[in-house]
Amino acid sequence: MDRTSEKARQVRGMFARIVRRYDLLNTLMSWGLDRRWRRAAVRAAGVCGLRVLDLATGTGELAFEAIRQGAGRVIGVDFTAEMLGVAAAKAARRRLKPAPDWVVGDALALPFADASFDVVLNGFLLRNLADLELAFREMYRVLRPGGRLICLDAVEPELGPLMPLYRLYFHRLVPLLGGLISGDPAAYAYLPRSVTTMPRGSDLLKVMAAAGFTHTEFRPLTLGLVAIYSGRRPPAG
Repeated sequence: MDRTSEKARQVRGMFARIVRRYDLLNTLMSWGLDRRWRRAAVRAAGVCGLRVLDLATGTGELAFEAIRQGAGRVIGVDFTAEMLGVAAAKAARRRLKPAPDWVVGDALALPFADASFDVVLNGFLLRNLADLELAFREMYRVLRPGGRLICLDAVEPELGPLMPLYRLYFHRLVPLLGGLISGDPAAYAYLPRSVTTMPRGSDLLKVMAAAGFTHTEFRPLTLGLVAIYSGRRPPAG
C-alpha cells in the first residue's frame, strides 16, 4: 500500500471512530466559533440559487449552512460512510428545503462530471488530504468556468507573545479533552500535528494556482486561528 492510500485509510478510520462525538467536540474546542466560521465561509462563496458541492461534508453542517443561505442545490460528499449517516439523520430531523443529497466519494477522485458545480466548499478538509495537489485539480475539474472555490481550515497562527498560550491549549489541552470525550486520544493528538504540517497562507495559494485557480486569496479569521482560502476557475474563453 502506498503512502497516499495508507493516509487515506487512517483518516477514514479515524473519522469513523469519532463520529458520535464529532459535533460536540468541534463546538467545545472552538468555543462555539465553528458556527461563525462556517457562516463566513458560505457568505464568501455567495451560494444563493447556485449548485454547491460540500466536499468532505462530515456531519453536514457546512451543507446545512449553504441551504440556509439560499443555495439552489447542495450535494455533500464524504469518504466516511458513518459521517454521512449522521448527516442524513440530521437533515431528516431539520426538514431543510431543498434537502441536500449525500454521496460517498473521495476528494482525490470525485464521482462527478467536469463543470458540474457553481461553488465548491470544504471545511477542515485540506490538512487531512493525502495528496493536496491532486485534490485541488479535482475541485478545479468539477467547477464550471467562472465557478468559485472556498476552503475553510485551521491554520497555525502568528500570535507573537501569545504563542505559548496557544500551544498549551491547542497542542496539550485539546488532545487531552478530545481523547477523554471521544475515547480516541490518537485522533485528537493528530489534530494539532496536521495543522502544523499543512502549507499556510501564500504557500497554499501557490498550490491552488498550480491547479489552475485564479484570484486566490487568504483571509485569516479570529486572530488567525482559522482561515478562508478562495479562488476561481477562470471563465471560458
